[in-house]
Amino acid sequence: MKLEKITKPSGLGRQRWYEDACAAAHALDLLGERWALLVMRELMFGPRRFGDLRASLPGISANVLTQRLEGLEAAGVLVRRKLPPPASAQVYELTAWGYESEPIFQALGRWAARSPLHDPTLPFSAVSLMLSLRTMLDPARAAGMDARVGFRVGEDAFLGHLTGAGIAIERREPEGADAQFAGPAPVIAAAIYGGVPLAALEEQGALAVTGDRALAERFVTLFPLPPKAG
Repeated sequence: MKLEKITKPSGLGRQRWYEDACAAAHALDLLGERWALLVMRELMFGPRRFGDLRASLPGISANVLTQRLEGLEAAGVLVRRKLPPPASAQVYELTAWGYESEPIFQALGRWAARSPLHDPTLPFSAVSLMLSLRTMLDPARAAGMDARVGFRVGEDAFLGHLTGAGIAIERREPEGADAQFAGPAPVIAAAIYGGVPLAALEEQGALAVTGDRALAERFVTLFPLPPKAG
């Protein structure tokens, strides 16, 4: 059987390709440009406007963001569409195939969290926090739990359904949450991953915790970080 050479779509915008049949190499052809993966990360919980993406990625320029969105669209990873009235705004959204990439972020996150060079004090978006919860949850620690946990991170709101099998998270108002955290993503992360007591963050006015206090105190213990390498 003769294998046919595939012509690369011109809209992808890459100057050079790896020219390697390995699927991992092709993944880098599609997603290896600077910022591409982070743009995908910010779309993991639903469609976002251009301005929302820029706000979540403070280091990216408008020009580069436009290029990455165009390249990911040409690759079939995302689509752009217009919301119906009264919003009538253009948004970008992952395709079904694009959403299948979440395990890539989880594997990279678990692996890179072991790096001695990882700096947790750098900017941390709301989506980064939500993905980290889905990545780092220890099912053994969450065994027997069935709870809804809400989050307000700046203008973003999420509702998570926690069970021993995992945590499903939606971008939505956290109505009906059994416990809720409100504060900047780095502050919530400090409680979950840094072991900073909830009471200390509340006293500083950095975090607000409402609802079932016992659940909130237990929740922040369910996400152990892996040991550092080397």
